[in-house]
Amino acid sequence: MTVDGTTSPGGLLCRQCLTLEPLSNTRRCTSCGSPRLIAHAELRTLTMAHVDCDAFYASVEKRDNPELADKPVIVGGSGKRGVVSTACYIARTYGVHSAQPMFKALQKCPDAVVLRPTMSKYSAVGKEIRERMRALTPMVEPLSIDEAFLDLSGTERLHGRTAAETIAAFAAEIERDLGLTVSVGLSYCKFLAKIASDLDKPRGFSVIGKAEATDFLAKQSVSIIYGVGKAFQKTLAQGGITTIGQIQKMDETVLAKKYGVMGLRLSRLAHGDDTRVVNPRSPMKSISNELTFRDDISSFDKLEKLLWQMCEKVSKRAKASHLAGETITLKLKTASFKTISRSRTLGSPTHMANRIFEHSADMLKKECNGTPYRLLGVGLANLCDADFADPPDLIDIDGTRRSQAERAMDKLRAKFGDDAIVKGRSSLN
Repeated sequence: MTVDGTTSPGGLLCRQCLTLEPLSNTRRCTSCGSPRLIAHAELRTLTMAHVDCDAFYASVEKRDNPELADKPVIVGGSGKRGVVSTACYIARTYGVHSAQPMFKALQKCPDAVVLRPTMSKYSAVGKEIRERMRALTPMVEPLSIDEAFLDLSGTERLHGRTAAETIAAFAAEIERDLGLTVSVGLSYCKFLAKIASDLDKPRGFSVIGKAEATDFLAKQSVSIIYGVGKAFQKTLAQGGITTIGQIQKMDETVLAKKYGVMGLRLSRLAHGDDTRVVNPRSPMKSISNELTFRDDISSFDKLEKLLWQMCEKVSKRAKASHLAGETITLKLKTASFKTISRSRTLGSPTHMANRIFEHSADMLKKECNGTPYRLLGVGLANLCDADFADPPDLIDIDGTRRSQAERAMDKLRAKFGDDAIVKGRSSLN
C-alpha cells in the first residue's frame, strides 16, 4: 500500500501543484488546471532517480545576468584554441554543442555571447544543489558538478509522499529558489533513470517502468548504452548490430564470445537488467590534467617540459586524496582533432610525480614523429589507497631514491609552502 492509501501502482502527478491523483486520461490537473502532468502505470513504486541540471554553466550565467536571457550563450575558452564547455539551449539550436572547438561554434552562431568559465561560482551552486539532494535521502551519488543519482527507496514514510512526488517537489524548489532548471529521470535502475533524464530536456521529467523497459530499449541505438563509445559502435556495426533490439535477440554466450565482458554487459543492459546500487561514497575513477596549447607543438623537448608540470599536478592531487594509480594514461590531440590515447599498467601503484613522468614521457617520445599537437594530457587510473603506493624496489635503486627524495620534498612543501622547493624542470618555461 502506498503513502496515500491507494493500492494502485499507477498515478497522475501534476508538476505545477504536486497533486497526485489516480491514473486517468485527463490532460489537465483537476486541482490547478496545469497541463504539466506525469502519467505512468508504475509512478507510485519507482524510486531510482537521475537529476541533471540543464545547460548548467550557461544557466548560472543567465541567472546572474538577466540581460543574457534571450541571447545565445556559450561558456568556454575563447580564441582559436578554445573549446565549448556548455552552450545554452538557444545556442544549441544553431548546432553548438559541448566539446566543440570554439571557432566552429562561432561559425555556426556568430552572435553568441562567449563567457569564460567561473568554476568557483559553479562549484558553490553545485554544492548547494547537492546538499538539497541529501536532505531528501542519504543515498546520493554525484556523477559531476551538476548531476547525480538518488535512491529514494525507503523515503516514503520520512517525507509522507511517493518518490515521484519528492523528486518533482525538489525540481520545483531548485527552479523557485535557485533560478535554475533540472531534468529528472525516474525508473527502477540507474541505467534507465539516466536515459530517462535525457528524453525531455530542458525542464523535463520522464519515467521508464519495468513493464515497458524491453520494448522501449529495443528501438534505441546501441550508443545509449554506457561504455559504448564511437569506436565500439563501429565494432558492433561491423557485426551488424546497430540497435538494442538486435542485441536482445542474441544469446548471451554468443555476445560474450565475440565481445568479452562487454558482451555480457550489453546482453544484460539490453534487457533492462542493471543491478548497480547508488554509492554515496563513489570512489574517484581517475585523476588527470590536460592542457590545450595556444599554438600547435611538435617538439618533444617542449612537450616534455609541459608534461612534467602536468605530472606534478596529477601527483599533488593524488597525494591530497590519499590515492595512487596502477595505470598511467597519456592523451594527445592532433591539429586535426584526432585523439591519441596510450596507457601503461605498472607493477605497483604510484602517486609519485617522477614515476608518472618517467612512464608518460616514454610513451610521449614514441608519438613525437613531427606530428603537431594541440592538446596534451596525463592521468592516473585504476586508483587504490595510497598505502599500497610505491613500495621500495630492490632492483631499481635509483627509482627508489628518487621517490624518497620526492617524499622529503613533499614534507618540506607541506611545512613551508609549495614554493619552498622547485625542481629544475618545474622552473622551465
